[in-house]
Amino acid sequence: MNVLVIGSGAREHALCRSLSLDPAVTALHCAPGNAGIAEVAELHQVDALDGEAVSALAVELGAELVIVGPEAPLVAGVADAVREAGIPVFGPSKEAAQLEGSKAFAKDVMAAAGVPTARSYVCTTPEEVAEALDAFGAPYVVKDDGLAAGKGVVVTDDLEAAAAHAAGCDRVVIEEFLDGPEVSLFAITDGVSVVPLQPAQDFKRALDGDEGPNTGGMGAYSPLPWADPKLVEEVLETVLQPTVDEMRHRGTPFSGLLYAGLAITGRGVRVIEFNARFGDPETQVVLARLKTPLAGVLKAAATGDLADLPALRWSDDAAVTVVIASHNYPDTPRTGDPISGLAEVAAEDAPHAYVLHAGTKYDGADRDTVVSAGGRVLSVTATGTDLTEARERAYKAVERIGLDGSQHRTDIAAKAAAGA
Repeated sequence: MNVLVIGSGAREHALCRSLSLDPAVTALHCAPGNAGIAEVAELHQVDALDGEAVSALAVELGAELVIVGPEAPLVAGVADAVREAGIPVFGPSKEAAQLEGSKAFAKDVMAAAGVPTARSYVCTTPEEVAEALDAFGAPYVVKDDGLAAGKGVVVTDDLEAAAAHAAGCDRVVIEEFLDGPEVSLFAITDGVSVVPLQPAQDFKRALDGDEGPNTGGMGAYSPLPWADPKLVEEVLETVLQPTVDEMRHRGTPFSGLLYAGLAITGRGVRVIEFNARFGDPETQVVLARLKTPLAGVLKAAATGDLADLPALRWSDDAAVTVVIASHNYPDTPRTGDPISGLAEVAAEDAPHAYVLHAGTKYDGADRDTVVSAGGRVLSVTATGTDLTEARERAYKAVERIGLDGSQHRTDIAAKAAAGA
C-alpha cells in the first residue's frame, strides 16, 4: 500500500512510525512532515490547508490511502477534495469535522443523540457571557467555539479572566465544571461501525501538579489502571455509537477518528469535547501499544469495510510519553535552538524508548543539525511492563536530550504508576 500522511507534528510522526513498521506499506509519504518524520517517510512540500494541492499530490504519488492528521485541514475540507479525486481518505468531511470545528454544533449533536455532557450556554454578547458565568459559578469553563490548537479553553476561578477569554472570542460555549479524572478515548469509524481503541490520559497544564496555563498537552500514558474495566464498552454504547448514528441520520456521516474527551464524574461519564482526529500526545502512547498493523485498519475505515475487520490486538505493556517544549511555551515560543541527544537515545534506549518529533526542522542545508521549530518540540515515548518501568525509560531518554531553555513536566503518569 502506498500511503500519504498530511501533517507535521508528533501525532503524524507516531502515525508514520507505525505505518513504517507495517509490512503492507510499500511506500510512505508525508507532507509537509518534519525532521524526525524524514527518517521514516519521504517528505513533500504542500499547503496542508489546500485541498486541491493535497489531492493533486496524492494523485501524483499514486497514493492508495491518504491520512489527514491535524484538525485544521479537516475543517477546511481537505478530506473532501481527496475523496473527489477517487482516493480513499482517513478523515471526516468538512461538514462532519464540525464536531470539532464548532463546540456549539457538537453540543447540538450530543443533545440529539442523548449523549451525556455538561450543561452549557452558547454566548455571543458580553451580556450573555455575564449571565452564563453567573449561572454556573466557579470554577468557570469558557471554550472558544472554533478551533484554537488545543488552547481555546480556560478553566479558572477568576471571574475577570473568564470574562476576558470570552471577550477575545466571536462565540463561546460556557458550561458547568465537570469534576473527576479525565480520559481520552479514540474510536475508528467508517460512519456505521465503531471500533474503540485503548483509553489514555493526557496532561493539559504546563507545570507539575497540573499548575500553569493550558497547553496542547505535555504528556500522556496508557493504559489506565484505575479505570473501570467496562469503561470502553460503556462509552461505546452511550457516546461513540450514538454520535456516529446521529451524524449519519443527519446526512453527514462521520468517518475517520472520533476522539471523545471524557470526565469520569460522580454522576457518571460525561463528554467534555469531541475531536475529529487523533489527539496529540495521546496518539503517541495508544499507537505504541497497538499490535495490529495500522494501515489496514485505517484503510478499512476509509472504504467502509470496518465491520469485516478482525478484533484489534493490543500489547499488555504500558506506554508513557513526555513532551519537551521550547522556552516560553505556551506563550510565544522561542525557535531555532539546536537539539542534541537524539542519536544517543536511538543508540542507547531503543527499542523501548524513542523520540517523536513535533516542532523540528533541519538547520538549513545541514541535515546533521536539528533545531526547534515550534512550541512542543519532541515527544519522548517509552514502553515497559508497567507504568513505573515505562516512566523510568521515558525520563531516562528525556535526560539525554539537550535543548536550551526547554521545559517538561516531571510527573507524567506518576500518580497512576504509584496506584494513587
